[in-house]
This record gives sequence, C-alpha cells and structure tokens, in this order.
Amino acid sequence: MKVGDRVRVKDSIVVYHHPEHRGKPLNIQGFEGEVVSIVNEWQGRPVSANFPILVQFADSKKFKAHLRENELEVISSPD
Repeated sequence: MKVGDRVRVKDSIVVYHHPEHRGKPLNIQGFEGEVVSIVNEWQGRPVSANFPILVQFADSKKFKAHLRENELEVISSPD
C-alpha cells in the first residue's frame, strides 16, 4: 500500500470525528478514499504508529482517518 492508492474500509470501524456526525458513532465500513500519507517518521525520527495509514475519504473533504493496513483493501493503484 502506498500514497495515492484508492482504498475501501473492509472492517467494521466506528469513528466519532466525522464532520457531519460529530460526537455520534459512525460505522465507516465500505467507505472509500485515497491514501494521503503513511506515518513512519515524526520530526525526522522513525516511529511505529499504531494507525499508520492516513486516508482522505471521498464523501467529505474534511474527513480523514488513521487506519491500519489490515483494515483496508486496495481498489486501485495510481500506476
């Protein structure tokens, strides 16, 4: 998985930070988006993030979530 890949959430994951459902539970299973970043360093130092993949979801420009690789499936790759 790499930056630019189109992905879909394959597991049932409940989030509380969606802009249109703030503070209310929202299951994002089936949501599609694009990998915008993979967190492997912070301020120049290597880190082992628990949720390293940052996904920008297609339904809202303001909605991003950090997820694990095993919670996502690749739909298409830019190359």
